[in-house]
Amino acid sequence: MPNLESRLAALGLSLPDPGSAVANYLPYLQTGSLLHVSGQLSRSASGQLITGRLGADLDVPQGAEAARRCALSLLAQVSQACGGDLTRLLRAVRLTGFVASTADFTDQPKVINGASDLLVALLGEAGRHTRSAVSVPALPLGAAVEIDAIFELRP
Repeated sequence: MPNLESRLAALGLSLPDPGSAVANYLPYLQTGSLLHVSGQLSRSASGQLITGRLGADLDVPQGAEAARRCALSLLAQVSQACGGDLTRLLRAVRLTGFVASTADFTDQPKVINGASDLLVALLGEAGRHTRSAVSVPALPLGAAVEIDAIFELRP
């Protein structure tokens, strides 16, 4: 697998500070070799929440960028769980993407591709994963996209 830090730098990206839990849950939990990362809301590079509904306030490219930002937040949680040692990350296993959208919006998979495509760009074949892309009428704090994930780690 390519070195994650060098791939991030090559793409002009960096991981945001990992967010902390805002309610009664854990940001991540490792069981065996699997790391379950709680849902990460869409935030811009400056940390501002990306809000709105697809099909009303945002178009597919804007939604895909919101999903891409969620993927970076997911990786920030992985980094924290690994004590900063991202060489422990073996692969992405599963994503569940939630897209705040209008009732007639049907391009949720294209939106969540923003996260999927970034994981493959950063991790190569180890970034390919299973996933769901689900429409919801609203997300916490008005976020446009929320994604949770499962990753496999080496001991």
